[in-house]
Amino acid sequence: MTLNNKKFGRKYTRLKNYNYAANGYYFVTICTHEKQCFFGNIANGKIQLSTVGKIAQQYWSEIPQHSKHTYVDEFIIMPNHVHGIIIIDNPDNPRRVVPWNDPTDVERDLSQTMSKLSPKSGTLSVIIRSYKSSVTRSCRQNGDDIFQWQSRFYENIIRDDKSLNNIRRYIINNPTKWTEDKNYVN
Repeated sequence: MTLNNKKFGRKYTRLKNYNYAANGYYFVTICTHEKQCFFGNIANGKIQLSTVGKIAQQYWSEIPQHSKHTYVDEFIIMPNHVHGIIIIDNPDNPRRVVPWNDPTDVERDLSQTMSKLSPKSGTLSVIIRSYKSSVTRSCRQNGDDIFQWQSRFYENIIRDDKSLNNIRRYIINNPTKWTEDKNYVN
């Protein structure tokens, strides 16, 4: 079974054959629906968090409590997006690429194929989906029925210390450069 992504207007943003449960550092950006500034605003180069922004910040800090072998590094809640570094450090899951296109895949039944395609516990996608769901649920419980996330998220696999340090600097300085940010809206 193949999916026609043109039909749905989507393209894959993840690396083909990469195991997103692999140990490593991941730079993640999650945007709000239509870049709406639900999380607050920038004043004098600092983020002034709204109630929703405080919820997003709290739940980001709590990611390690809900995802085993997962840690958060530098992060920032911006008016309409979240930037953060997530570390997956599972001793049973070293960094590796998982083979996917072996000839027997075609012969497997649909349930096995779908099981293989579905996100697995401890993967970056499951961590982010859980985070987004928790923030949304908390907003709804607090009477905010308007808040929405963009359906996807962006990630970058951090491959070396130089990149890690550059990304940390970018995150820290992001509020001071808000008007230059590609997610900036007036």
